[in-house]
Amino acid sequence: MSEGQREVFGRRRLNSMLIELIVRLAALGALAYWSFQLVQPFLAIVTWSAILTVALYPVFEWTASALGGRRKLAASLITLVGLLVVIGPATWLGLGVVEGLRSLADRIENGGIWVPPPPEALRSLPFVGESAYEFWVLASTNLRSAVAQIAPSLKPLGEFALDATKNAGTGAFKFLLSVIIAGFMFAPGPSLVRAMKTAATRIDSKRAEHFIGLAGSTIRTVSRGVIGVALLQAAIGGLGLQLAGAPGASLLTLCILVLAIIQVGPMLIVIPSVIWSWTELPSISAVLFTSCMLTVTLVDNVLKPLIIARGLTTPLLVIVVGVIGGVIAHGIIGLFVGPVVLAVAWELLGAWLDGSGPSGAMAAEPAIAARPEAERIAPAPGSLQS
Repeated sequence: MSEGQREVFGRRRLNSMLIELIVRLAALGALAYWSFQLVQPFLAIVTWSAILTVALYPVFEWTASALGGRRKLAASLITLVGLLVVIGPATWLGLGVVEGLRSLADRIENGGIWVPPPPEALRSLPFVGESAYEFWVLASTNLRSAVAQIAPSLKPLGEFALDATKNAGTGAFKFLLSVIIAGFMFAPGPSLVRAMKTAATRIDSKRAEHFIGLAGSTIRTVSRGVIGVALLQAAIGGLGLQLAGAPGASLLTLCILVLAIIQVGPMLIVIPSVIWSWTELPSISAVLFTSCMLTVTLVDNVLKPLIIARGLTTPLLVIVVGVIGGVIAHGIIGLFVGPVVLAVAWELLGAWLDGSGPSGAMAAEPAIAARPEAERIAPAPGSLQS
């Protein structure tokens, strides 16, 4: 075979191999895309299940130890308690919100809500002063007519509230499924940790184990510092609102919980509630109620930073930015995904800047490696008391 023929044959073979590679990659891409489409409806459920498993694994280990090593019984018990914790308060809040909205509608219908007359200075405002004054006068004399007048403008808001309610119902159902699935993930925890370690080693064989431990500790820290503190704030605020007889107490409690989770803070509820207490309650009751609501604020400003900063080498600012950015980008799941991603990125940035190895947080890798594999993502039961 001549040199020219060999060259032509080599080109044809190269083209054939290239076409075969493109076909294989296209087939793999189509298979991956199709698989993703099939599992996409379950991604949120699986993600929540993993988050719950990591966050509650110390509790599971402690419960299993208390039950004499019966891991399946411990997993069943934690799942049952989790379902009760989710269903009970959710049902109470849901019924309270419905009752609060119904009570508000009845008070508007019967004239039970009094709107004070507008100040004369409102008329002097440019452009909108006169129309705002007239509408305020109408609301102070006939609130029902004022509401009927702006009802068409409130239609988009009503549609948004309806969609939010539907999404909340769907999210609650998915969360319940996540609690059940998490119950099946507790017992095989060590095997799951080994699988995660193997997968992460394919990406970074030197620091894979450290990153798994970092992800687990970040999830537990956020669950304690954000979710736990938000639940504590809602419990304190809800108790104070109920004892004070505030209108729509259940709805306001739900607002405190949501605002605390999305990192807006409960001040949007606390300030109006305190003002209401000093206009409607006796002085002693108003002082007690104000103290209760200030406690809600102090928990947010004092306790949360202390909990988040404890046990992590990642700066508090990085975790907070991850929490807020994650919620904005991915909803409630982003509350955990965001800080985990930023924590890992921060460690990688530190290792790159150092140039010679891991950052200060990575220096603890030998200590992590020395621990049992199940504890690299979930700490030992004794750490619950720390």
